[in-house]
Amino acid sequence: MTEDEKDYFKLLGSRIAQLRKAQGLTQVQLAEALEISQQVVASYEIGRRRIPVSMLPDLARALAVGLDELLGETAKARAKRGPAPVLARHMERISALPKPRQKLMIQVIESMLASPSR
Repeated sequence: MTEDEKDYFKLLGSRIAQLRKAQGLTQVQLAEALEISQQVVASYEIGRRRIPVSMLPDLARALAVGLDELLGETAKARAKRGPAPVLARHMERISALPKPRQKLMIQVIESMLASPSR
């Protein structure tokens, strides 16, 4: 790995750690969502390991951000698209949960939708 690549992966790892913390997730929780070990998440966050390109969409979903934000695109580029609606961000977070928790969330949502509105 060249020095430029090392620097890039350290910066990407730092961004992942920052986004993870902003979502209130632990390394263990993120690892479970990605079906990898906590040690691998830690290695990504310090830039010791390269993140497979195929994992980037899942990682972005787990962190409830777009790929552009995950990869460090400028705020100006993101501003064109506008912020994601709150509901879409919540759905991304739910989709990152383990399957049993997803089912529980769906049950809660369905029960709320089924109940008569006041």
